[in-house]
Amino acid sequence: MSASILIVDDEEAIRTSLRSILEDEGYEMAVATNGAEALKIYGTDPPDLMILDIWMPEMDGLETLRRVKEFVPTALVMMMSGHGSIETAVKAVKLGAYDYIEKPLSLENVTLRVKHALAQYRLEQENRTLRTKVQQKFELVGQSPAMQRLRQLIETAGPTNSRVLIAGENGTGKELVARAIHMHSARAEHPFVAVNCAAIPETLIESELFGHEKGSFTGATSMKRGQFEQADGGTLFLDEIGDMSLNTQAKVLRALQEQQFTRVGGTKLMKVDVRVLAASNKDLEKEIEKGRFRDDLYYRLNVVPIIVPPLRERREDIPALVRHFMKTHAEEQGLRIKEVSPEAMQVLQQYEWPGNIRELRNLIERLMIMVPGSVIEAPQAIMSLQGRAGSSTAASISQATSPLFTKVYDSLRDARNAFEKEYIARKLREHHWNISRTAEDLKIERSHLHRKIKLLDVEMRPEG
Repeated sequence: MSASILIVDDEEAIRTSLRSILEDEGYEMAVATNGAEALKIYGTDPPDLMILDIWMPEMDGLETLRRVKEFVPTALVMMMSGHGSIETAVKAVKLGAYDYIEKPLSLENVTLRVKHALAQYRLEQENRTLRTKVQQKFELVGQSPAMQRLRQLIETAGPTNSRVLIAGENGTGKELVARAIHMHSARAEHPFVAVNCAAIPETLIESELFGHEKGSFTGATSMKRGQFEQADGGTLFLDEIGDMSLNTQAKVLRALQEQQFTRVGGTKLMKVDVRVLAASNKDLEKEIEKGRFRDDLYYRLNVVPIIVPPLRERREDIPALVRHFMKTHAEEQGLRIKEVSPEAMQVLQQYEWPGNIRELRNLIERLMIMVPGSVIEAPQAIMSLQGRAGSSTAASISQATSPLFTKVYDSLRDARNAFEKEYIARKLREHHWNISRTAEDLKIERSHLHRKIKLLDVEMRPEG
């Protein structure tokens, strides 16, 4: 589809000549004789580019530009004038104009500058699209009280330049929290560089962080900029910092204190402006007691502590997370989003999730691929959990679905009924066989629960 251009000028000759030459280039053209007409067009069908004359009666080009930018902040505008000055050009650029052309116009020059402007516009659109996709990919999903508290901490810590130490189990989303802090900071337009300290061999971690000079060690065939340099002006995220050696910890501490360092094999001091966020799944205070982590580095990093809750403490977020991972995987793989039956969702919410968010995401991906139909049912969710579980998680599954693992069912309906029966019985026990409270917990009417108990032959017996 060709780009659309709007020409705004009170001189008919200018409008006609520009329209003719740009139509020959394949652009879709529209014209307006004054600023009011231009604003009306922007209100109905905004063009990709506007070429706007400055000197016009009633509403001049600068005022038109200001109003357009209020209405469409991303509008691409080229100004033109036969009575311009440096002061006018500077004012136009400050108001958001992309370019400034002096009259009399060179049609060849206009054509070239239009091509450059539209190429830049496309790049900015692609950048905005990619940024939106990245933000969606790293979105913090959930509205549970635990997640609301986490978001408040992020919004408080983000705008500051303070260092943050993020604690939490494996798979809870510590890097997502670090990215969210970065996006809430004044450094959001600068690099976010993540380093997994546990994944880099001890012999290479210093080179990875601080870079090295050519010939500094065997295999150093060229100079390499380290992660501190790459993150200059932005944020450096040190994940699993508890796995860093004491020797490397000392060098990181010095870099934090002085905001400068030398590359491996180098002598020149490299100065950087970096905000450091760190994370660990270990109890760093216990690591300090055991002599495996420096207390001075810990206190330097732990200015703002944030603890990311495990998934088992925010089970009410699981439906939203399931929908999010379904949508993401469907878009990435070109698949249709599947439905998750209420019973299957109950299975997922009952499970302990020792692998947290990462385990849930992987399970959803597996179910999207392996389940042939459009609906994921409880037995399929159970079998996927059973298939993924090792000895450490078997107890978690059996606690959630113990009667359902030991029997092979003749049909999906039988398996579904068995799950419902087990689930209702468990909820009745939790509420001491009180029908009203159980129905409220299950979000169904008391009469509906009575029918389910009778239909599924749920044994009603008081505790004792």
